[in-house]
Amino acid sequence: MTHWAWLLPALPALAALVGLFGWRLVPGGPVVPAVVGSVGALVVATALVVAVEGNPALVHENAVAWTPTGGIALHIGTRVDGLAAVVGVMVCVVALLVQIYSTVYMAGDPRYATYAAEVSLFTSAMLLVVVASDLFELLIGWELMGLCSYLLVGHYWQTEGARAAAVKAFVTTRIGDTGFLFGIFALGVGAGSFDLTAVMDRVPAMSHPTVLAGALLLLCGVVGKSAQFPLHVWLPDAMAGPTPISALIHAATMVAAGIYVVARLYPVFLAAPVALTVLGIIACITMLGAALCALAEDDLKRVLAWSTVSQLAYMAGGLAVGGWTAGVWHLLTHAAFKALLFLAAGSVLRTVGTNLMSEMGGLWRHMPITFGTALVGAGALAGLPPFAGAFSKDGILSAAKDHGGALGNAVYVVGLVTVFVTAAYVTRLILRTFLGVHRGPVGGEPVRLHESPLQMTGPLVLLAAFAVVLGAPVLPSSYGVRRWFGVPAGTQPLHVGWAGVLLTTVIATAAVIGVVLLHRRRPADDPVAVLGRAAVPLRRAFWVDEVYDVALVRPVHALARAVLALDLRGLDATAVGTGRTATFAGGGLRRLQNGNVQAYLSALVAGVLVVVLAVAVAVAR
Repeated sequence: MTHWAWLLPALPALAALVGLFGWRLVPGGPVVPAVVGSVGALVVATALVVAVEGNPALVHENAVAWTPTGGIALHIGTRVDGLAAVVGVMVCVVALLVQIYSTVYMAGDPRYATYAAEVSLFTSAMLLVVVASDLFELLIGWELMGLCSYLLVGHYWQTEGARAAAVKAFVTTRIGDTGFLFGIFALGVGAGSFDLTAVMDRVPAMSHPTVLAGALLLLCGVVGKSAQFPLHVWLPDAMAGPTPISALIHAATMVAAGIYVVARLYPVFLAAPVALTVLGIIACITMLGAALCALAEDDLKRVLAWSTVSQLAYMAGGLAVGGWTAGVWHLLTHAAFKALLFLAAGSVLRTVGTNLMSEMGGLWRHMPITFGTALVGAGALAGLPPFAGAFSKDGILSAAKDHGGALGNAVYVVGLVTVFVTAAYVTRLILRTFLGVHRGPVGGEPVRLHESPLQMTGPLVLLAAFAVVLGAPVLPSSYGVRRWFGVPAGTQPLHVGWAGVLLTTVIATAAVIGVVLLHRRRPADDPVAVLGRAAVPLRRAFWVDEVYDVALVRPVHALARAVLALDLRGLDATAVGTGRTATFAGGGLRRLQNGNVQAYLSALVAGVLVVVLAVAVAVAR
C-alpha cells in the first residue's frame, strides 16, 4: 500500500485543479471536488496507517531520480513511516471537516470556488511536506503553503486589513524561509545527497560545523512558519482571513509544518545540541509571552491565535529537551482541540456578527452545541483531564523535568507558569463569550441568536470526541505510542505520571477559580481589568510590532524613498538632460544645414578671413 503514498498529496492537488478550472462541469459545483478530494486523501492516509502499524519505525521509501543537475542528484518520491502516516491522517481529517464546514460558512461568497480550490491545494502542499523523500521536494510543499496562506488570508482582498495581513504573513515567513533554503543546501552538500534518509544516515560522518549550520538555518524557517519569537507577529494578524482557514492553518497546516520538520529531521538536531538549546530558549520566550498576550486580547479569534503561538512553543520546548514523542503527541491533540475552538468561534461569529468578546455573552442558551463543544476544547487547551491536552502537555513537562539542566528546568518552570496563564485566558474566553447576558454591539441593531446548522455543528461534535479520545491511549501505558509512532533513538520515552497531571490540574484549576471569582465580583467588567496598567503591554503585544516598525519598516521605507528620489532626480534627470542637450545641439546643427547657398558662401568667406587674420597675427609676432 505504501507504493500508493503519492496519492496522498496528488488527490487534493487534482481536486484543486478541477475545482478551479472545471467546477462548472461537475454536478454539484465546487463543493464536490473539494469534499471528494479530501475524502480520497483520508482513505489513503488511513490505509497507510494500517500498513505501517505493525512496525512504525520501518521507513517505506519509494523515490526516483528527479532531474540531472550535473551535481548532487535530486529525487522525487515518498517516505512513509509511523510519524508520516499518523500526521497525514491528522491533516486529512481537519481538512475534510473544514471543507464540509465551509459549505455553509462560505455560502453566498462569489469566490467560493476559488476558496475551496485553494484549501485543497493548501492540504496537498502540507501532505507533500509530510511524505516527501527529498529535501527539495519538501521545499516545494513548504513554499506552496506560503503561497496558499497568502491567498487565503487575503481572501477578503477588498478590505485593507486582509490585504495587509496577507502581505505581512508572506513577507515574514519568507524571511525565515531564506535561512531554511540555505539550511537545505548545507545539509545536502554535506551529506552528498538531498534524500532525507541519506541525510540523516550520514549525519555522524558530517563535520559538526556543517550539521550545526544546517540545523540553525533550518530553525529560521521553522521559527517563521510556526510563528515563534521573533517571527511570530504575522499569525494574529492572519485572523483577517475566513475563520475555517484559521482553523486549517492553526491546526493542521502551515504552523504545524515547522514542528513536523523538526520531528522529521530530529537526528540532525540531536547531533547539534546548540540548535536544540536555541529552540528551547525561543520556546520559553514564546510560550509565556504569547499566553500573556492572549490574556488581554478582546478579539476572540486573536485570543485563539495567540494561544496557537503559545502551544506551538510547548511542542518546540518538548522537542528541545528530547521529548520527541510528547511533542508530536501534543501536535496531534492540539490539532483536534484548536480546530474545534476555531470552528466554534466561526459558529459564534456567524451568529453575532462580531469578533469582539465585549459584544458577546449569554450565547450558551441559544447555541448549546457550540457552547458544549467549545467547553471541551477549552478544557483540553487549559490542560484539564480527562481531555487529551492535559496528558500531552504533561508529557512535555515531564520530559523537561527528566532532562534537567538549565534548559530542562527553564522549559519546566516556564511551562508550569504558562499552564496557569492559559487556564486563565481560556476561562475568560468562555465567560465573556458564552455566559452572563448578551451585550451586543454598542448602538448596533439587535441580532437573532441561533444555533448553527448541522454542516457546522457536526464537525464540532466530531472534533470534541477526538479531543477526549486522543488522551485515552496514554492513560494506562505508552502502548499507543509504541504501536503508532516510530520513536527515534536518543529521545526520552513518553512519561505521563499522575503526580504531574495532578500538579498541572491544580495549577489550572486555581486559575479557573480565580478568574471566575473576579467575574462574579464584577460581572460587567473584564476580569483582566484587575491588572490595571499592567495589561497595557499585553494588549500591545509588548510593542514588538512597533519596534519592527521603527527599526525595520520605517528605515526601509526611507531607503526606498531615497532610492526613488535618486532615480527620479539623478539617473532619470541625467538621462532626460542628456536627451535635451542632444536635441538642442541637433537643432543648432540643423540650422547650419538649412540649404541656403548664400549662407554657405558667407560662412566660407568668414572662415577664410578668420584664417587669414590668424596667420597674419602669428607672422607679426
